[in-house]
Amino acid sequence: MSLTASHSLLLLALLILLSAFFSLAEIALAASRPVKLRQMADEGNAEALRVIAIQENPGHYFTVVQIGMNALAILGGIVGEGLLSPPFERLLAAWLSAEQATTLAFVASFVLTTSLFIVVTDLIPKQVAMAVPEQLAIRVIGPMRLLTTLLKPLVLVYAWLVGGVIALLKLPKQRDDSITPEDILAMTQAGAQSGTLAASEQQVIENIFELETRTLPSAMTHRDSIVYFLIDDPDALIRSRIADEPYSAYPVCDGGIDHIVGYVTIKDLFQRVLGDQPISLADPGLLRKPLVVPDRLTLAEVLKQFRQAGETFALIVNEYSLVVGLISLNDVMSIVMGDMVSPWYEEQIVRRDENSWLIDGVTPIQDVRRALEIDSVPHEDEYETLAGFLMTMLRRVPKRTDSVTWGGYTFEVMDVDSYRIDQVMVTRTAAPGAGEAQG
Repeated sequence: MSLTASHSLLLLALLILLSAFFSLAEIALAASRPVKLRQMADEGNAEALRVIAIQENPGHYFTVVQIGMNALAILGGIVGEGLLSPPFERLLAAWLSAEQATTLAFVASFVLTTSLFIVVTDLIPKQVAMAVPEQLAIRVIGPMRLLTTLLKPLVLVYAWLVGGVIALLKLPKQRDDSITPEDILAMTQAGAQSGTLAASEQQVIENIFELETRTLPSAMTHRDSIVYFLIDDPDALIRSRIADEPYSAYPVCDGGIDHIVGYVTIKDLFQRVLGDQPISLADPGLLRKPLVVPDRLTLAEVLKQFRQAGETFALIVNEYSLVVGLISLNDVMSIVMGDMVSPWYEEQIVRRDENSWLIDGVTPIQDVRRALEIDSVPHEDEYETLAGFLMTMLRRVPKRTDSVTWGGYTFEVMDVDSYRIDQVMVTRTAAPGAGEAQG
């Protein structure tokens, strides 16, 4: 091989490597995650801050990349054709005419040079950059800033042209780096699938975001299950009820559950018991003012009210000022730390076999969807429970043996107590279909 051919080969290799550098720099910047870069910056990496700054205004950076890649590709084609065409032409001359050998030699050198650029300067750098974008971005940012300075006059010309075209066509100039809850959930799901985040940790994060959409009826103790005292209850009855049904707090009512006068804590009652003092709920020093919240609040909103009022217990009323339930801080936190279901989930949803479940009518519809793996149910914003779903679908109060088919499941009412749906049998059907109500 002659000296000239050796120089051409070295020059072609250099052009390919430089082009690979620009390709890697382009993808590394585009694929770098701002959250990861900020984390690296907080750990003291100054280059990460420079990458973030360029991501906010990447026009000049990408202009340098395109100038470099296109110039190198053109030079590579010229050098490759000059280097490879003569050997191919000499090889083909033994079988073809001079004109045909020249033409095919040019084609062969073009294909080989193009293939080298595609594989070495495009596919390999981009796959590597997609795998570790942040680490590569902070390594190439120094040389790229230097090139941007050296080519600034040319960069400004191209930037002016590009800016004019973008403005004329009203195209977007900057990407939106805001992170939505859906983005965070997607990242945590990816982390759980890759093994970097434990499944239980990912579930807790998902539960926290779901607090924004779940309303109080999905987690509260319902009206019929509230244990309360009347203000004139005798000492013996109060002590007996505490022993039978211990809770952290009890509403105190005047005549009925809808006339709340306050609440009393188990701590205060125990102090009276241990001090061998009589318990009288009429004692103003024993009663506390309850926190009352509307039933349309979300769990996130009630947490905020707990924090503002310094309370861990709230009564829930509807638009007619009737008490519909009770919720405590423990109820909300058990949902966050658990499987995003009510504390009594195991009692409300009982799996009989692979294709059937026995579900309590007051079970929150979100818990039913999760247990059955149903993506959505019709008119979900109109009700909170499985019983509400059945009433909405049937357009009347369900009776025993009434059924509804939706999403590949049949919901059959098994027991009704004074218009209250106690038990619903859910059976997976053979072929999921559209929802329809059956009486």
